Amino acid sequence: MYGILVTVSSAKSAPAPSRILFYGVTGSGKSSAAREYSERSGIPAFSADDDIGWLPGWEQRSAEDQRNIAANIASKDRWVLDSAYRGWRDVVLDRAELVVALDYPRWLSLGRLVRRTFRRILTGEVVCNGNRESLTQLFGRESIIRWHFRSFRRKQRSIRDLQADPDLPPVLVFHHPREAEIWLSQIRPQIRLQDGPASPG
Repeated sequence: MYGILVTVSSAKSAPAPSRILFYGVTGSGKSSAAREYSERSGIPAFSADDDIGWLPGWEQRSAEDQRNIAANIASKDRWVLDSAYRGWRDVVLDRAELVVALDYPRWLSLGRLVRRTFRRILTGEVVCNGNRESLTQLFGRESIIRWHFRSFRRKQRSIRDLQADPDLPPVLVFHHPREAEIWLSQIRPQIRLQDGPASPG
């Protein structure tokens, strides 16, 4: 498959892929979009944070454990993954049929992130495998807001690199939530009896 830019119109008539990686700038809504794709298509969804990255108590899994878990998920016939860390992204890309990139402007993604973070702090919403965000985290060195500023340009470059690599899956890039919403509204269910391990080769 080729790392080309797939437009909304060209994706409209294509069958829903079975292994999809959502990727994008922090605060773009990757997890929400991945869940909606999963609900509409019937393909199982996995979370980079909950299923791979984090343990309770904000303890991060070892790099080896993360890579093994990611490889196990990627080996399945059908999956939707809401992001991919650099340490195991290659494992996922080797099996993905489509990358959906949310390349939203900084003002939009940052605004979403700030609202989401304060909502989670105020409501005590559980995130990342049983953890909760706090004001201490918000103003600490590992603040998700700080991470947005540190990673924003790098993630945009990563999207361009994914598009340019002919050995990677097609890359569907959205620059505004409305574009993604239109595309998601066109996804139809895929009916399978079960999800088993991938076939050899």
